Amino acid sequence: MAVHSLGRGVGRLLGSLRGRLGQPVRPPCGVSLPRRAASGPPGSAPAAAAAAQPGSYQALSALAAQEPAAFWGPLARDTLVWDTPYHTVWDCDFRSGKIGWFLGGQLNVSVNCLDQHVQKSPESVALIWERDEPGTEVRITYRELLETTCRLANTLKRYGVHRGDRVAIYMPVSPLAVAAMLACARIGAVHTVVFAGFSAESLAGRIKDAKCKVVITFNQGLRGGRVVELKKIVDQAVKHCPTVQHVLVAHRTDSKVHMGDLDVPLEQEMAKEDPVCAPESMGSEDMLFMLYTSGSTGMPKGIVHTQAGYLLYAALTHKLVFDHQPGDIFGCVADIGWITGHSYVVYGPLCNGATSVLFESTPVYPNAGRYWETVERLKINQFYGAPTAIRLLLKYGDAWVKKYDRSSLRSLGSVGEPINYEAWEWLHRVVGDSRCTLVDTWWQTETGGICIAPRPSEEGAEILPGMAMRPFFGIIPVLMDEKGSAIEGSNVSGALCISQAWPGMARTIYGNHQRFVDAYFKAYPGYYFTGDGAYRTEGGYYQITGRMDDVINISGHRLGTAEIEDAMADHPAVPESAVIGYPHDIKGEAAFAFIVLKDSAGDSDMVVQEIKSMVATKIAKYAVPEEILVVRRLPKTRSGKVMRRLLRKIVTGEVHDLGDTSTLEDPSIIMEILRAYQKCKDKQAATK
Repeated sequence: MAVHSLGRGVGRLLGSLRGRLGQPVRPPCGVSLPRRAASGPPGSAPAAAAAAQPGSYQALSALAAQEPAAFWGPLARDTLVWDTPYHTVWDCDFRSGKIGWFLGGQLNVSVNCLDQHVQKSPESVALIWERDEPGTEVRITYRELLETTCRLANTLKRYGVHRGDRVAIYMPVSPLAVAAMLACARIGAVHTVVFAGFSAESLAGRIKDAKCKVVITFNQGLRGGRVVELKKIVDQAVKHCPTVQHVLVAHRTDSKVHMGDLDVPLEQEMAKEDPVCAPESMGSEDMLFMLYTSGSTGMPKGIVHTQAGYLLYAALTHKLVFDHQPGDIFGCVADIGWITGHSYVVYGPLCNGATSVLFESTPVYPNAGRYWETVERLKINQFYGAPTAIRLLLKYGDAWVKKYDRSSLRSLGSVGEPINYEAWEWLHRVVGDSRCTLVDTWWQTETGGICIAPRPSEEGAEILPGMAMRPFFGIIPVLMDEKGSAIEGSNVSGALCISQAWPGMARTIYGNHQRFVDAYFKAYPGYYFTGDGAYRTEGGYYQITGRMDDVINISGHRLGTAEIEDAMADHPAVPESAVIGYPHDIKGEAAFAFIVLKDSAGDSDMVVQEIKSMVATKIAKYAVPEEILVVRRLPKTRSGKVMRRLLRKIVTGEVHDLGDTSTLEDPSIIMEILRAYQKCKDKQAATK
């Protein structure tokens, strides 16, 4: 990508940096840059610094890597609207998990996302709500969104929400859900959006952990032509949540729902409020939101993101990775309950003054042409979605795509999981007519925004199918071996770590900083460990190979196997269980459960159905294992640890290479489980 198309923010930065780019770059105090082989990856900071042209991708990467203050400081100053300037660009130490950016600065995120654009162009469209029924979209201007946000913010204040209080948002994709997020930001409250597909038990667990004071929800939701009883789920959840003082209930449908002592009719109360609300001036490192994600233990963790660094990173990655230009229609079809919805439906696009699409429906409602009909009707320029949906639509064939005009599209993106070659090729060739830039993006809830993607890059730089490829400015990937040493050179694989802090990254786990340190900084001291493995190619590009811990990625949603096991363990007939992830044609990965039943369990088929129902109730429907196999016992070491890698090899057909089984308490158990597995497969084949 040429300098002029790196984005206006970076363009403005070049003038102030141009003098520095010609100087030798040096690591800032306290930062140890990883050593690379002399023939290191193209664009790697040390290798590129000497040869790079001023203002080029390589030069900017070198500056961001070796002089973060010189790179991020001017960008933050020019991109964001500040109440009080910051005095220190960054102060970070990975060994203790201390991360701080733009210290001393004060600002308000909702002002950055709304007020600044209303002052310049109040009637420009902020949101296009693509409702469940095609052709019923609603356009919301920046002025309308600001007024709605302020009314909701004033309502929250009237019902006792103060700066620092936590608010749970249990709502499907809608303008009011976006306004709820921004209203919290406006008054300094901390929002935690809970995906509206989670069960009452999962919702209650998150509300309790965050100690939420208020819950905002709808009476019902609509998705794929089906009604979701959101209020009933909230009613079940708040019975177990003593901190909840009020439930604010908006209406997506005309159906009446039971309103109890805690319940407040939201639209009626908002109508009483002033459409102006003075914004709180927040410190750069004050909490903006928490988002719960699954870990390798059964307890979801509340990932904390703060104000300025997160917003800057979301805005810049949105602009530069997708080459977003003023006037473009940005279509990210993610749910706001996930980090993708936070960063690339709400905060990144709105900070940039973009028009962002809110997609309420599903990829196949009312038919498999839904995405592409929406692209034609709304004239979407950038389309960002999950490989799971692409794999699903691929099976419906090309006709559903070619039926619609997609000439408005310039960029396509995939997110949430590694995209396989077939899906990448179909998305590029059929959907994009082989003319759109396709960016396979790698990032996480914890990273706040895109960390590795094919763009930005030099003008005309190659894009390889199914590969994230290039680190974003300030992201320094390092591959580590099992001994904790950095792996040099190319054609190598290892644990993907990042050696230096960046503004968008998470700051802690709510209420448990030690867990944050243990999860991300303990395995490789001095580095952020992503939990993913990666391969570095001959060209120095990065390909993500998947999770290295007991976390599986189902349709782009990370889920700890321990979380599923905990849900199944509540069944009185199940003393033991083990869950593994395995490849799935549509979902990318799926869960496979092995369970041991008590002798008194009775009908095993009935128990399996009950277990599936329990997992759906305790977590969500997408967490239900694809298969549940009843076995007499699990493969354990002599110390009692379940050897899940052996179970994974059985399911993936790699029994010819089981590796070291010398620590197994009883090696004969492998043949025992294999026979049970084969019997199950034969039974399934006979019923087809």
